[in-house]
Amino acid sequence: MGPGTLNDSGTPEFLLLGLWAPPPLRPLLWASLLLAYLATVLGNGALVGLIALDRRLHRPMYRLLTHLALLDTAYVSTTLPQALAHMAMHHARLSLARCGAQLYVGISLGSCEAILLAAMALDRCLAVCKPLHYATLVTAPRCAALAGASWTLGFVLSVPNAVAALRLPFCPGRPAVDHFFCELPAVLRTACADTTANYGLVYGLGVPILLVPFALILASYTWILTAVCKLPSAGSRRKALSTCSSHLAVVGLFYGTVSAMYLRPRASAALPARHHKLVAVFYLVVTPVLNPLIYSLRNRDVHLAARYALARLRGMCTGLP
Repeated sequence: MGPGTLNDSGTPEFLLLGLWAPPPLRPLLWASLLLAYLATVLGNGALVGLIALDRRLHRPMYRLLTHLALLDTAYVSTTLPQALAHMAMHHARLSLARCGAQLYVGISLGSCEAILLAAMALDRCLAVCKPLHYATLVTAPRCAALAGASWTLGFVLSVPNAVAALRLPFCPGRPAVDHFFCELPAVLRTACADTTANYGLVYGLGVPILLVPFALILASYTWILTAVCKLPSAGSRRKALSTCSSHLAVVGLFYGTVSAMYLRPRASAALPARHHKLVAVFYLVVTPVLNPLIYSLRNRDVHLAARYALARLRGMCTGLP
C-alpha cells in the first residue's frame, strides 16, 4: 500500500487540513465547537442519568433513547476533541492506523444511529397506532434486541467500506485529507487510484444503512399522522402534530445531510471542500446537540423525572429528606 507521508518510524501519516476560518475568527470557531461538544456530552449524559435513575422511564421508548444518547456522545467524541486539539496545536497529522480507526468507528456509529432512528420510529408507531397491544408487542427483550441489532448491523455493514478504503494506494505527493477528521469520502478523494469500485460499495451499502431505515421512518410517521388526525380533540391533535414535526425535523436533518455526503453523485465530489465540511458539521455537531432537546423538552415524563432529581439534589445539599 502506498503511504501518504512517512514519519521517522517509517509509518504512513496523513495531514488533516481541518476547518478553515479567517485568523480573527478562529478563537470563536474553536470556542463554538467546544461549547457544542460540552452541550452534547452534558445533555446526553443528563438524559441517560435520568432514564437510569427514574423507574418511570424504564420503558422501551426511553431505553431506545438511552442508546441514541450514547451513540451521539460516542459519535462526537471520536472527532471533535481531536479537531479541537489540532486547532489549538496547529498540528494535524494522523498515522494510517489512527486515521483508519477513526474512519471505521465514525461510519459505524453513524450507521448505528441511522438504523436506531428507524427502530425508534417503529416503536412510536406501535405506541400510537396499536396502544392496546403495545405492551405485548414491544417488550423489554424485544427492545433490547432492536437496540442490539442497530449496534451490530452498524458495525458489521461498515467493515467493507473501511477495509476497501484503507487498501487504496495514497500518493506520496498528496498526503492531505481536506477535512477535520478522517471521513470516508474525504479519504477516498485523497487516494491515488481509481475509486469507482469504492463509491459503488458506498452506494450499495447505503441502501440497507440509509434508504431502508429512512423509508421505514416515513412509513411509520405516515401511520402516526393518520392515527393522530382521527383524534377527537383538536388540542390533542395539535400537541401530537407538534411533537411529530419536531422529531421529523431532526430526523430529516440527520438523514438529509448524511445522504448528501455519502449518496451524492461522484461529480459533486469536485465541490469545494468547505461544502463537504459544512455538511459534516450539521450531522456531526448540530444533530447530537439537538437530539436530547427535541426528545426531552416536549416530554412530560422527562420533565417530571428532572424535577424529581433536582428536588432530591437540593435535599441532599441542604440536608433535608
